[in-house]
Amino acid sequence: MNNNRIYLSLSQESGFEQKYIQKALKTNWITSGGPNVDEFENVLESYFENENYIAASNSGTSAIHLALILLGVKAGDEVICQSMTFSASANPILYQNAYPIFVDSERDTWNICPKNLEIAIKDRIKKGKKPKAIIAVHLYGMPYKVDEVHAIADRYEIPIIEDSAEALGSSYKGKKCGSFGVFGVLSFNGNKIITTSSGGALITNSKEIKEKAIFFATQSKDIASHYQHSEIGYNYRMSNICAGIGLGQIKILEKNINLRRDNHLFYDNIFKHIKNVQLFDNLNDDFFSNYWLNTILLETKKEREGLRLAFEEANIESRPLWKPMHLQPVFKKYPYYGHKIAEELFEKGLCLPSGSNLTNKDKSRIKEVIVNFFKRNIKLKNEN
Repeated sequence: MNNNRIYLSLSQESGFEQKYIQKALKTNWITSGGPNVDEFENVLESYFENENYIAASNSGTSAIHLALILLGVKAGDEVICQSMTFSASANPILYQNAYPIFVDSERDTWNICPKNLEIAIKDRIKKGKKPKAIIAVHLYGMPYKVDEVHAIADRYEIPIIEDSAEALGSSYKGKKCGSFGVFGVLSFNGNKIITTSSGGALITNSKEIKEKAIFFATQSKDIASHYQHSEIGYNYRMSNICAGIGLGQIKILEKNINLRRDNHLFYDNIFKHIKNVQLFDNLNDDFFSNYWLNTILLETKKEREGLRLAFEEANIESRPLWKPMHLQPVFKKYPYYGHKIAEELFEKGLCLPSGSNLTNKDKSRIKEVIVNFFKRNIKLKNEN
């Protein structure tokens, strides 16, 4: 029996990448920036219906950092961040020597809780520090409660950085994730819907801001015949080779989104027959998730860990949900507003294999592990 490793989320070739890579090699554009980068930005802007400007970067993390710089976040400023996320959402706050303020999730979308967000804002203002920005995340491709979160941000005039690293192809009320905030951020890491091997992008509604972002991302080189720098710069621009991969990958973006959503239907057909296991799903028709990762909540941490180990024994990768930032050693000294929802999600949640390249044989192996595990735990529903 084929027992090759089934991974959580791997990228796959489209077959179009080589044309763009070879063009870069033949024209000797083997550096950061270049024609592929410009074209990749143009294609992404078209995908966002030419209502936004996009600056390609070498990672989603650097795009968040650029957003903070462009918002004027400086040492001692406070930035609110969703606690239930990957550390890349929060690390750039510390790059600026700013002060992260973490906020709990709500149960419907697992994203930043509007009620606790407002509590945090009011308390920070009361303490004499109005937050300079809010980083809100579309977790696992699920849109956060855009209307509620942005209404609060607008009320207190605090800009939102929309972390859409996991949400390319997701939308809220028909509008694409990444286009709601003052800034949006995408990631093209190797485990995302499409990849540039490593890379990201900053989304803005201003051509001037895009150009300023590129200026910072290319070491802040002043216009001069010699190298002159009046501002601190960064080596954050996407490479021409990576952008070539992206140009090939974006041709299969819609296909990959559909495959991820098909994976969700596959899991739904399994878990509807299993007691007390919640498959993470759209709240209602306003929410359209790309289901970058399919995730479940089990009854206990013990049960979560039992299923994870059963997968591992079958050479199938699964993983607990993100450990909340306020529980991470590096962030434990910073304020946290909320209760224990993010903690409960972490304790009981499991990410399931969700790659666009899952085969029918892969799915059969995955299903066999799930069904056998819950048979042993007598949790299959009576189908009569």
